[in-house]
Amino acid sequence: MTQAADPWIAQKDGLSLRVRVTPKSSKDQILGLCETADGPAVQVKVRAVPEDGAANAAVEKLIANWLGLPKSSVSVRSGAKSRVKLLHIFAEAATLVDTLQKIRGNGAGT
Repeated sequence: MTQAADPWIAQKDGLSLRVRVTPKSSKDQILGLCETADGPAVQVKVRAVPEDGAANAAVEKLIANWLGLPKSSVSVRSGAKSRVKLLHIFAEAATLVDTLQKIRGNGAGT
């Protein structure tokens, strides 16, 4: 289903997704895959500043919009104060993996 080099892991209630966040960017965007000390991650930039959870909320919203899900379907599971975060996405894992595979070839788009 997924490979060891994927930044996501299917769970029975959805999917865990590792992201690397750059706050205070000029625009919200998903850039593609990058390597982190924790393994591969989806590289994300958000305009929000990393104060009072604003950047985390922006990441949740950006990922939810990208996957065509309601914002309430995406939550930061760990790494709330770190650039590398683990998100949990509550949705059908097989459908999400199909969408996430698109990030490999020609980039993610936003």
